[in-house]
Amino acid sequence: MSQEGSTPGGAPGAEPGTSSEPQPGVRLRLAVAYDGTAFSGWATQPGLRTVQGCLEDALATVLRTPARLTVAGRTDAGVHARGQVAHLDVDPAALVAVRGRSSRTAPDALRARLGGVLPTDLVVGAVTTAPAGFDARFSAIWRRYAYRIDDGVAPDPLRRTWVLRHRRPLDVDAMARAGAALLGEHDFLGYCKPRAGATTIRTLQELRVVREGGLAVVHVRADAFCHSMVRSLVGALLAVGEGRREVDWPLAVLRAVRRDPGVAVAPAHGLVLEEVGYPPDGELAARARLARAVRTLGEGQSASS
Repeated sequence: MSQEGSTPGGAPGAEPGTSSEPQPGVRLRLAVAYDGTAFSGWATQPGLRTVQGCLEDALATVLRTPARLTVAGRTDAGVHARGQVAHLDVDPAALVAVRGRSSRTAPDALRARLGGVLPTDLVVGAVTTAPAGFDARFSAIWRRYAYRIDDGVAPDPLRRTWVLRHRRPLDVDAMARAGAALLGEHDFLGYCKPRAGATTIRTLQELRVVREGGLAVVHVRADAFCHSMVRSLVGALLAVGEGRREVDWPLAVLRAVRRDPGVAVAPAHGLVLEEVGYPPDGELAARARLARAVRTLGEGQSASS
């Protein structure tokens, strides 16, 4: 699932290779979608096929210069994305060269060229010149995920790579009540795998469970997520939906402020990063500065969302 610890929310600074301080050149915003089934997550890993690795290789081929991406939220192996956002700093001369004699704008020419070299399970839907102060990671004010579950009698085999097959019927109303109790700013340590030096304080803005097209769908939105947070929340709600846990159990886990071994992490393939939200252009730089700060309870970093 999403390695949500790589999204802002109190990390002391960007990780190696993800520094988003403005670099000389043109900053481009990329809209990215992918089927995560055959990827070992977003982040580059030696010897493994990753989204970042494939996309940076394609960019380097088209631009004829090394490329380094900063992403809104890294995803784990098997997690999908429809609304991923990344940025890239490009030398203006390299960008002009991509356009050549085309009548397209240089960013659109780059998008078209990428379509010819990327694999079919990875798509760059748009490339635009980023507004001043834009940072794919630190300027974001929320990330929205959906987790889809098929608990019907006869599952659709065509959905097996992006929908969790659950063999027990779920009480969606009970799951929704349990989820609603978790909204707000809290320390989500009970639902996270903490990273050294990073806070687990997040503002959970939405946690809805509804029926859509015969599926049970968990919609989750927060200012940021820590590692394993979304799938752990889903795992807790599944226990409630099955009747194995009471409706108030997920809230008790949250209030304990410690990693609870009773919370199962739901499988990755049911999770999709649907959308990333940003403030108006004039607020992008201020949001990025705020998101880099070490966070404590009560700071309300998601007030603008």
